Order: sequence, then C-alpha cells, then structure tokens
Amino acid sequence: MLAAYRKQPDPTKDEDTLRVRTPSGGLHIWYSCPRPKRRLRCSTGSSSKTALAWQVDVRAHGGYIVAPGTRTTDGSYEALGSTRSPAPLPAWIEAELIRTGHGIEPPAPIPPKTIQRAHRGRGKRFHRVLEPLIEAVAACAAAPEGTGFTEKLNRAAYTAGGLTAAGHLDEATVREQLLYAADTARPAQHARNAGIIDSGLAAGATRPFHPEGRP
Repeated sequence: MLAAYRKQPDPTKDEDTLRVRTPSGGLHIWYSCPRPKRRLRCSTGSSSKTALAWQVDVRAHGGYIVAPGTRTTDGSYEALGSTRSPAPLPAWIEAELIRTGHGIEPPAPIPPKTIQRAHRGRGKRFHRVLEPLIEAVAACAAAPEGTGFTEKLNRAAYTAGGLTAAGHLDEATVREQLLYAADTARPAQHARNAGIIDSGLAAGATRPFHPEGRP
C-alpha cells in the first residue's frame, strides 16, 4: 500500500522505506502490506468521513500510484535516498488506518451447511461431476499463489454453466458453492472471485453439458 504525505514532515526514520518526491513538492511514502487477508481502502486527506490525517492521502486496495522515475509535463517523480524497496507497513500506521475506518473486512463465505443441503436436493449425481472441480478450487487455500487458482475456478464455473444450461443443476445453488470455495481459498478478493465465476457460468451456458449423453 502507499501513504502519500503532501507537504507534511517525513514520518519515517533512517530512510528505511521507499520515498518519492512528486513534481508538486509532495512526498509519497511506500509500504508493503504482507497480510493477504487484510485489505485497506483508499482515502484523501480532505475527506470528512475517512482520512488518516489532514492532507495525507492513502492509496491501497483498488488505488494506483505513480512509480518513481516517471516523467510528466509537470516534472519527475524522484526517489529519495538510497532505499528502493517498500518497508513492511509499521504496526502503528496499520492501527491508525484501522482506527480511522480504512479496514475492509472480507465478506463471510457462505456457510457449509448451505452446500450440504444442496447436495441432498435434485441433481445429486450431477453434483458429483462438479464436486472434484470445486474441491480443487478450495484446496488452493493451502498456498497464496502458484496453485493455478484462476484456471481452476474458471474451469469449475464453466462446467457448472454447462450443467445448469442442460437443466441438471440449479444455477443459484452451484454459484453459491463456487463462491464459497473461492472465498475460502482467496478471501481477500471476493469481487474478483465473483467476476470469474459469473464469466465462467455464462461461457459454459453456451454449451449445455450432458455427462451421460443427451436424455
């Protein structure tokens, strides 16, 4: 994440993190946030609702920043000192961000009981086709990256779309299952998970899937 301090005293010591001077004279101070389940929201220092401090902008989840070395018509963004990597976000700054309303809690996954009830309903045998694919998505929780999560989720959603288009499964039910598995594996990216699922369901719906042949 990035806290952009404009015309304020530099709160860092010993130049232990990446600092960038902007063309307007402001100061960007970069920090890394190594907690994948913790999301922080952006804000401006003039906000009456969410602000870390006056004239202190925060760029975090969903925001973007200008890299040092960038040249614009107004001037250049220049890195200060010798440090070129963001330091971990200090605990006191994180605490202040949470206190001032910058924390974003990931939505709670759908309770497993909902999934269990769905399996007792119609289409149980077709759920068995989908179950291994959903389990592969949920298993991605074992590692934060390198698991092929997106591909596995897309494949599961595409298969689910084909099964629902063929009339074998209820779309709302399988979407809940997919979203539960995805949010279990990647809880900090609920919106992205939902987008992948909806896209896969729509693509799969164009090719109805009959695992045992057409009735």
